[in-house]
Parts: sequence; C-alpha cells; structure tokens
Amino acid sequence: MIGLISATSAGASARDRLATAWPGRTRVYDGPVREAVERAFAECEQLVCFLATGATVRLLAPLLADKATDPGVVCVDEAGRYAVSLLGGHGGGANSLATEVGSVLAATPVITTATDATGIPGLDTLGLPAEGAVAAVTRAILDGTPVTLRADAVWPLPPLPPNVTADAPNGLAAASHAHGADGPATGTRKEPAATTASPTADAASGVAPSGASPVEAASPAEAAPPDAATVLVTDRTVTPGPTEVVLRPPSLVVGVGASRGAGVDEVYGLVRDALRDAGLSALSVAELATVDAKADEPGVVGAAARFGVPLRTYPADVLAAIVVPNPSDAPLAAVGTPSVAEAAALAAGRGGELLVPKRKSGPRGRPAMATCAVVRRAPRGRLAVVGLGPGARDLLTPRATAELRRASVLIGLDQYVDQIRDLLRSGTRVLESGLGREEERARTAVAEARAGHAVALIGSGDAGVYAMASPALAEAADDIEVVGVPGVTAALAAAAILGAPLGHDHVSISLSDLHTPWEVIERRVRAAAEADIVVTFYNPRSRGRDWQLPKALALLAEHRTATTPVGVVRNASRPGGTSHLTTLARLDPATVDMMTVVTVGNTATREIAGRMVTPRGYRWQSEGAR
Repeated sequence: MIGLISATSAGASARDRLATAWPGRTRVYDGPVREAVERAFAECEQLVCFLATGATVRLLAPLLADKATDPGVVCVDEAGRYAVSLLGGHGGGANSLATEVGSVLAATPVITTATDATGIPGLDTLGLPAEGAVAAVTRAILDGTPVTLRADAVWPLPPLPPNVTADAPNGLAAASHAHGADGPATGTRKEPAATTASPTADAASGVAPSGASPVEAASPAEAAPPDAATVLVTDRTVTPGPTEVVLRPPSLVVGVGASRGAGVDEVYGLVRDALRDAGLSALSVAELATVDAKADEPGVVGAAARFGVPLRTYPADVLAAIVVPNPSDAPLAAVGTPSVAEAAALAAGRGGELLVPKRKSGPRGRPAMATCAVVRRAPRGRLAVVGLGPGARDLLTPRATAELRRASVLIGLDQYVDQIRDLLRSGTRVLESGLGREEERARTAVAEARAGHAVALIGSGDAGVYAMASPALAEAADDIEVVGVPGVTAALAAAAILGAPLGHDHVSISLSDLHTPWEVIERRVRAAAEADIVVTFYNPRSRGRDWQLPKALALLAEHRTATTPVGVVRNASRPGGTSHLTTLARLDPATVDMMTVVTVGNTATREIAGRMVTPRGYRWQSEGAR
C-alpha cells in the first residue's frame, strides 16, 4: 500500500489525482501531518509526501530503523514539478515509484542513486537477495576498481561494466556479462552472429565435481584475495567478507510431506535445519512443493509463507511416476504416491540434483509428522522476444526499453540494432546479422538462453507478427524462460496515419511467397475478399517480386468497387515517411516497395475529410445518419 500525505490544498489536489489514478494501491492519510507520516510509515510499504523535502526529512528522521525494512519515500513539491526519490531508492522501490508518480502528475523524477545515474545495475536491484558489503562493492564497481564475479552456475544477470570480470576457474563465462573493451563507443560488444560460439553451460558453470556434496565442494569464497571486491552468486552457506557481496540465486526447491495437523513450526523447522545442515542458504529457496492433497495443509502453507515463497502442488499420479531413492508405503496409502517430499522436490526441480534425500522431523515424545527433501535445479536462461515498434523512438514501449537494458546478450537484424544501440547498457554483447539470417538468429538466441544468459531477441513492430517470435519459440523448449514484449505493428502505425481504416474486422496478409506458397496466399486473399474484410498487405512488392500485389488487388476487385479507398504508407512513423490515399482502381503498384504497408478498405470504408474511415457499425451512427 502507498500512503499519501499532504499539507496544503495544492498538495491535496495532486494527492487526489494520484489516488484516482491508482485505485486500490493508495491510502490517504489526513489529520496533522506529523501524525499522518508516522501512521503511514508504520502501515505502508511506500509513501508519497506532498511536502517540502526539508520538512519531510525532519518528519522521517526519528522513524528510520533499517534500510532493508524502511518504506520507500517519494517527495513531491508544491507545484508538482518534481517527484524526488528521498528514501529507499532501491530496497524501498522509491526510484521506480518516483518515475510512476512523475508519469501520472507530469512531474520530473529526481533520482540521485549513483547506479541509476550512471546506468549501472545496482547489486540490490538484480532480483536476487543480497548479503554483505553491498555499498562497498557497488562503490568499487562505480569507481572502476577491479571486481571479481564468481558463481556456481550461469545465471541470467544483466550486463555488468568492464571492470567486473568473471573468475574463469570457478565463475561465470565472460560472455555472461560480456565486456566491451573492443566494442563500439556505447560500450557494447558487437559480434556477427555467424562467428559467435555460444558458451556451453558446462564450460560456464562452477559446480562441484560429480559426486561431491555442497559441503564437500570448494566454496567460491576460498580463492578470493582478502582485499578484493568480489560478487559471489551461490546458494551455499558463505559468510561474506568485508569487501564481498553474496547474491542468492533461486536454485533450491524443497519437497514437503506432512501428516494431517502437522504444525507450521515443525514443518518450517525441519526445512530450516535440513538446509543448514547441508550448507545451503534459505534465501535461495525458490518454492516449496507437495502433493495436491496437502495444498491447504496449514503447516505446509504456513512454512511456505515464512520462507516467503510460493507453494507448488502436483497430482498424486504425477509424483507416483517419479523414481525416488526412498519410497514408502505410508504416503502411498494416505495420498496415493509412494513419495511426497522427494518426488515433489524432483518434479519442481526440473531434473536437478537431489542434495538432501528425504528427512523426517524429530519432535520429542511423538512420531514425526513432516518430511522434506531438497533439490538444486539448474538455472534457466531468459529469452525476451522484444518488439521495437515501427521505428519511432516514442513508439518504443517502456517495457521494451527495460528488457533491452536487462539483456546481457542482444540479437537482431543489423538495421534494427542500430535503432536502439544507444539504449543498451555498457557490457552488452551484441550479435547482429543481415537479412536472410532469421533462422540463425532464432537458434543463436535460444542457444544463448540455454547457456544461462539474459537474452533479448529483437524485431520490428510486434515480434510475434511476421517477425522473430515464431522461429525462436519453435526452437525453444521449457528449459528456458520466455518473455514476449509486444510492440506497435506497422499495420497499426499506418492505420493511425491514415485515419481509422481498421474500425471493423480486418486481417493482415503477407504477400511474400518466400516462406508461403502463392497458392496459399491467394486462397487467403480470396477468403478476405469474399468476407468483405479490410486487408492490410505486408511485404507487398520487391524488385524481384512485382506481380503478387497486382494479382491480390485484382482478387479484391472481384468483390469491391473501383472506388474502394486504399491507404499507402511508407516508413510509418520513421523520418521521411510518406502516406497517401487512393482507390482500388487508381493504385499504382510501382509506387509500393517492401517498406510500404497497403491497407484496402471494405465495402463500407469511406474517405472523410481526407481520412480513411471504416465505420464500426454502431446503431447510434445509423440512426443519426437517418
């Protein structure tokens, strides 16, 4: 909940605008300002104070306890010009809140956190719990001091600057956060996709040798010089030194079985002790898992809540099919599977290593009521398929920008990479190639994600519309995380320029027969013509393919009049873009090329005041016309 506090009528007006924009997210605190701030500070995760910064600082000072638990605070000035991230920029989310507030109130976000100001990802913003000398190591990264990165496996981290180097014997492959010493001026590293060899997960990982337990395996901290700034990515119990940060990856899943009525203290204590005895950090627990029949067991649900992780459940027949080292007749009779803890851990662990076999709780004076098992699952790389929109920077979505800056590896057509190169963080490895290499780019993106990296595969418009999402997802399996980021398509950008040609049912058809036989394309055009649907043609004409557009227009002319409006837009939203309206009979195909989108109206489409309009068919419009 976000607490809103104001002291003046102007502040109250801005406060109310925010409350209206975010229903359910905010709570207004009225009354004396000091009391309002105190109540909001105690009850809310974040605060927006419509007060002077000096006054806000004095009100907050006696309330501060710990940066890990204090709420994030944003201060907005009386005129609503600035939204200042005042407290808890990272941990409290005040930096992102200031940006959100600025968007609603048309205020300028003021963010002074050093990492944000320099474009370097903060160690406490990577989505992984951080322990140790976060401030000191972050300062070393910012100052350009050598920092060593060590990890048990490749995790999809964002790009880190060149002074952060992976420790080869026991750390991430250098490619996981590619260093841009030989790259372009932006600090990115430019490589042709065809010549780039993707590092394998085996080469990149620093996991223990086969057969070694997490306790027997050498800790990544052992090789670190005592005075070197170091970032460790591990689920092992490691005590960070004065210049070390430990990042806890979500690598552990805990299977839990419990008898009816098992207490939360017994279940939680069992899991906590099992992790401790195995030398594993509870901060790396990603989820608890159990059988469906225990989905509402209070002790199991409560234990998951204490760890702050979700509870995943599986049907008994799914768990029964998993081979485990310690099956038992008791759970088979009770819930229909010979194993709950081990089987659930292995199921959620996606084929990972069983680190802690089934272990029972040990209450005094009565039988055990809980069991657990722990599996370390392999990291999943992350593939974001990002639509860049039609080309104009202001039509690139904020979500797309965030994914571009999160990626340590970016893959795309060279001309699309050039559009967004300035948005990439220093250290991003760029793999670009030319037209005709789509299959190679898709395969490379999936391979890089399988190697554990954070990958962005880019395409123009929406990546799922005649672009890279389809070939990439055809290659991908469930061993990587896939995120789709929608973009504004060329058809939509062209329609906005033309007027409202897509006001009723419409379809997009590519006229390129490089991947689809013309017979199939022709059948689709005929169907759209007979159904009286507005048609947008992609890839309408090229130097080596000039007959398809006239043929498609002729097919439409069999069902539409010669005066049917046609919109022609070239380079929609880009510099030098052009557009004009014509008709089905007057359109000259020679004026069309691959950078053009052609939209043909239906029988109801009209040109009104120089705009192409397809009526929606609202009843009130028909009544008004009469």
